[in-house]
Amino acid sequence: MWVAQVSLCLMALIVIGVSHWVYNWSNPKCNGKLPPGSMGFPIIGETIQFFTPHALYDIPPFIINRIVRYGSVFRTSLVGRKVVVSTDPEINYQIFQQEGKSFLIWYTESFIEILGQQSMLKYHGMVHKYLKNLILHLVGPENLKAKLLHEMDESTRRHLHSWANNNSNANTVDIKEATSNMIFEYFAKKLISYEESKNSRRLRDNYNAFIDGLISFPINIPGTAYHACLQGRKSAVKVIREILKERKASKNRDDSDFLDYLLEEVKKEDTILSEEIAVDMAFVLLFATYETTSAAITLAVKFISDHPQVLAQLTKEHEAILKCRESDDSEITWQEYKSMTFTHMVINETVRLANIVPGIFRKVVKDVEMKGFTIPAGWVVMAVPSVLHLNPDVYENPLLFNPWRWEGKELHAGSKTFMAFGGGVRLCVGADFAKLQMAIFLHYLVIFYVLFFYKEPLVSGFKTHQLIYCGYEFL
Repeated sequence: MWVAQVSLCLMALIVIGVSHWVYNWSNPKCNGKLPPGSMGFPIIGETIQFFTPHALYDIPPFIINRIVRYGSVFRTSLVGRKVVVSTDPEINYQIFQQEGKSFLIWYTESFIEILGQQSMLKYHGMVHKYLKNLILHLVGPENLKAKLLHEMDESTRRHLHSWANNNSNANTVDIKEATSNMIFEYFAKKLISYEESKNSRRLRDNYNAFIDGLISFPINIPGTAYHACLQGRKSAVKVIREILKERKASKNRDDSDFLDYLLEEVKKEDTILSEEIAVDMAFVLLFATYETTSAAITLAVKFISDHPQVLAQLTKEHEAILKCRESDDSEITWQEYKSMTFTHMVINETVRLANIVPGIFRKVVKDVEMKGFTIPAGWVVMAVPSVLHLNPDVYENPLLFNPWRWEGKELHAGSKTFMAFGGGVRLCVGADFAKLQMAIFLHYLVIFYVLFFYKEPLVSGFKTHQLIYCGYEFL
């Protein structure tokens, strides 16, 4: 009899303990007023709902449903972390302005493992500033103007000409894949003097495996996308390390690429840079540069193909540039690039609608009060650019591709309502590179080629049928 009573008591204690745990999970403590919301199930929170697929060019249903129910700021739990989601432009602006004080950049441990334990994403303050300045040596405006503009121009012209003269597959070009290859080829050579066609190590294949599992559940078991992603990263980093080792052993270095520049920096006595940080920097730079820029170019081509009036205005702007040249074969100059006002309007409108970055995360260092709510220390805040970019109170008819909405506005900076390249001190260091590459691509596309488009978007990009070189005089 007493055994049954003890068993009942133990069961009662377990039920009480579990109930208390669930209650505490659902009602976290706070030295103030928490934003409204639901923490979901213990541990997993609302992670499954968050990762539910949704239509392109729209706000994820997870966000929309909670805005309707709770307002522009709400709490939730994702991948085991307590999160405050903010779609309020004023709060997001304050978060970016307090970078390094009340907030620090944050990513999940699994994401850091993917991008590298020595990635600059982990660093803050002076170390981050130092690493950012190293990257600006490569992709900052001065080097873009002095060196990269010429090289990007040559690469873009050569690839477009190659696509137009490719007789395979009925001249069909997968824009996403083709531009990815173009930018990868160019930037890998600039970064680490790597040429896929002359190398047996197949770095591009390793990056493909990495990208396929980048956004996946962090289950590191053979057969999962996450495991394949980690293996792709491991193989890609191995290639970069081998190149670095060969470079160090070489006696005929001419400091011709970014890796040489980093190796010289590693030698300095007062440097913060190590070889491990240099390898992770090269790995992340190559991924971020070619994958995001090619995605933006692909969407720009799709939007332009769907809006003939935009194509007409773009063509007019670039025809005017050609008419002012002494020769039609001249390369784009920096002055011409800066004069492409409508082109920059198209670029801004493309990245506004694309919302390539679904969320920007920051960890709360100390309790912060904003608009009557308290965000506790240790929590994570997530700013959602797509809500701002598709807000009808800010952008009239926000789902419409309308470059003219940028007329008379600042085209080269972020704001409270335009966060396509982030904000604050963490503004994307490669933003100028991406915009320059897009502008060069659009210049040659609209001036020298006639496009016939399929009207179905494909998984890997947007296919273009019969990319035909015709020359300026035939347009």
